[in-house]
Amino acid sequence: MTEVLNKEEQEKELLSLLQSQEMELFREKFLDWHLYEQGQFYLSLDEKERHLMYAYLSPKEMADMLDVIEEDHEGLTDYITEMSPNYVVAILESMYTDNAVDILSQLEEDTARKYLDRMKPETSVNMKKLLHYEDKTAGSIMATEYVSIVANQTVRSALTLLKKKAQEAEIIYYVYVVSLSNQLVGVISLRDLIVSDDDMMIEDMMGERVISVSVNEDQEEVAKMIRDYDFLAIPVVDDNNHLLGIITVDDIIDVIDDEAASDYSGLAGVDVEATTESSFQAALKRLPWLVTLLFLGMSTASLISHYEVLISEASILAVFISLITGTAGNAGTQSLAVAVRKLAVSDDKELNFFSLVMSEILTGIITGAVTGIVIFLVVGFWKQNFPLGLVIGIAMLCAITIANLAGSLIPILMEKIGFDPAVASGPFITTLSDLTSVLIYFNIAGLFMPLIVGSV
Repeated sequence: MTEVLNKEEQEKELLSLLQSQEMELFREKFLDWHLYEQGQFYLSLDEKERHLMYAYLSPKEMADMLDVIEEDHEGLTDYITEMSPNYVVAILESMYTDNAVDILSQLEEDTARKYLDRMKPETSVNMKKLLHYEDKTAGSIMATEYVSIVANQTVRSALTLLKKKAQEAEIIYYVYVVSLSNQLVGVISLRDLIVSDDDMMIEDMMGERVISVSVNEDQEEVAKMIRDYDFLAIPVVDDNNHLLGIITVDDIIDVIDDEAASDYSGLAGVDVEATTESSFQAALKRLPWLVTLLFLGMSTASLISHYEVLISEASILAVFISLITGTAGNAGTQSLAVAVRKLAVSDDKELNFFSLVMSEILTGIITGAVTGIVIFLVVGFWKQNFPLGLVIGIAMLCAITIANLAGSLIPILMEKIGFDPAVASGPFITTLSDLTSVLIYFNIAGLFMPLIVGSV
């Protein structure tokens, strides 16, 4: 508790120094904070206070801070455009290239071009190349600040080069070995370089089996590779094995976070990351889904009206409609979540199609049978009508099994035709389960109607 209070007091003190324009003391205390803490303080300020920071901090100091927070705040581009163009250009040139490109890609095309035109030619060309890579590929998230050496040099010369370039590199735990034509031929860890004899040749100690990814590889596949191999970074190459850049583990953490948010958004049928939009904007984005589901729901209502005669003969049937549809919908959503997750982590698509579907059908039969037996006993003793309990129990078994089948089959089919499985959202599965559950329930009830009516 004390630490929280101390932190709050520090923030108040820092804000007071900023507002009173005590620049030297503000800089001293602010730059002593961790970059993440600096970023959170910056994001908490209003526009007037931010403009004071721009006057107090150098572009390099701002760049270091933005390198840490650029993935954490979707409104950061609004802050960029409130700065002077020359200040922005100096910041972008001081940031790691992949982070600067992320910011540029979120800006209006004309605005981004304005900043690129003011940059140093070499930097501008490099960023334009990265901007041309397709979104969510290795090329779009790779950094070009890395250290490479050639095979025909000594450890001593490699360490000298490393010392010169280390400050600019995003990560130096791995040093990549390239040919004279910049083809990736090996890799050496920083530890091996440090402990090796200074006169040893790089080609005699490098690891020749290098795990790399294509520049066009999907970012989710890159994330799997870094997870599977426990890498801190992975090199990115073109079709001719030329080294183009590296992807670091911090970028992959952002990718995993983005993919998880995307999957959850699909399951919920809403953008869960849209935290800065107004209630009106949020409503506009959600309405298309809700209206679509409304019409799908109308088909369920229409189906129920088709069985009005059946309900009029045994009105007790209407009491349990929501129970069956709700339970089946929950089961379908569970199956959908499991299917999407298994598809995301598995590479064996054939195994996914057969084993996953069969597993979910079996799971549906087991859970449906247990749930059906429980509801059969509950309804039988509660309403003193065991035929009614039997109808509801059988309907529950069938509805849950079908819902599990749909929840596992739909995302697999969507992936096979090239769509993101996560867009088979929970609301859609729930509505589909409602439709099938009602159909199953009343057809079974029709078969047992003489027994139900006789027991009422």
